[in-house]
Amino acid sequence: MNDNAMTRRAWVATLARTFGTGAVVSALFPLANRASAMESPTKITVYKDPSCGCCTKWVAYLRDAGVQTEVHDRSDMDALKDSLGVPSALRSCHTAVVGRYVIEGHVPIADIKRLLGAAPKNVTGIAVPGMPAGSPGMEVPGRTDRYDVIAFAADGTTKLFARH
Repeated sequence: MNDNAMTRRAWVATLARTFGTGAVVSALFPLANRASAMESPTKITVYKDPSCGCCTKWVAYLRDAGVQTEVHDRSDMDALKDSLGVPSALRSCHTAVVGRYVIEGHVPIADIKRLLGAAPKNVTGIAVPGMPAGSPGMEVPGRTDRYDVIAFAADGTTKLFARH
């Protein structure tokens, strides 16, 4: 008998190990790609009033977090918000677009990443209504207000997305 000859049992075991390893790698690869996509910077287009200082601070906050930003100064912010479907009750000073989502106001980067990772189909965007002290870009020494991040849909429905 040839010492190099492989028995059927050894061949099946080798095949199972090969395909088993391949299946594990294939199964883990999409998770690794999703994780790296969440860690990599995302391009966000920000629309703001040219004279708003807190909007400029929010853009700096995004850039410090490694996010590529494209900034457009606009004087017709209400018309823009109307066109993007931002409910009046949820409006703030600036509006951003990332992928198919609208980001309204001083939303933390962790919530933006969570939105992009979950990619809900029935959500138009997320918003931090008003300008709460302590939210990104609204840092006030010695003061931090509690605030909510609200998800909103095209049909006008809203739900709590995060609480800070």
